[in-house]
Amino acid sequence: MELFLLSNGKISGDSALLSYAKDALQEMIARRQITSAVLVPYAIIRGNYDERAKELEQSLGIKVSSLHHAGNPAEAIGHAQCILVSGGNTWMLNQMLHEQGLIVPIKRVVRERNIPYVGWSAGCNVATPSIRTTNDMPIRNSVVLPSLGLFPVQINPHYIDAQLSGHMGETRDERIAEFCAINPSESVIAIREGSYLHVCDGQLSYFSAKGEGFKIFRHARATQECQDTKALAGLVPFECL
Repeated sequence: MELFLLSNGKISGDSALLSYAKDALQEMIARRQITSAVLVPYAIIRGNYDERAKELEQSLGIKVSSLHHAGNPAEAIGHAQCILVSGGNTWMLNQMLHEQGLIVPIKRVVRERNIPYVGWSAGCNVATPSIRTTNDMPIRNSVVLPSLGLFPVQINPHYIDAQLSGHMGETRDERIAEFCAINPSESVIAIREGSYLHVCDGQLSYFSAKGEGFKIFRHARATQECQDTKALAGLVPFECL
């Protein structure tokens, strides 16, 4: 199984989509001799599905088709060489995956056929067991349905630990700590902008374009600031990767 779980699609100062992971993604494409990919676009609310596909074609150098054109989305996933899951609104994305009957087909091709999965922001969120650690608003009256569960631990993308002057609401750390208090058996990996987790053949690695680490949140334990994936030993059940 191969996963790229990215915090975000674009980084400050670079308008190219997935630019900070481009070298790793193109290495994967060349290694697997991939010529095309299927884009799961349902998280996009204020953009255009086809324009996002064109951006990805320019960035990755392969043909990218948006799933909304498929008469049978599940069948299109079954024939995909690579699955790209766009950022946007996680609630909308997860609901559409269920409504379109795509949860099982995506899990099957990624786990059983070793088709690579690349998800950023919302696409990263839905790769975990649930979307309970998304930053997005439930813009539809959605229930918290299970997500893909390809990665066995909750992730919080777009993580920021800055405290804004004049902001009286909870910080991101406080919100994640609330999650851990209510779900004491679970942990959360918080990844900053310009960073991603890469799973390949049971090995987990981490990359940050800015040289920043990630944070691990667990109930009743000090928050752990980490630079490499050695800190995830005992947290991520690697037999699930």
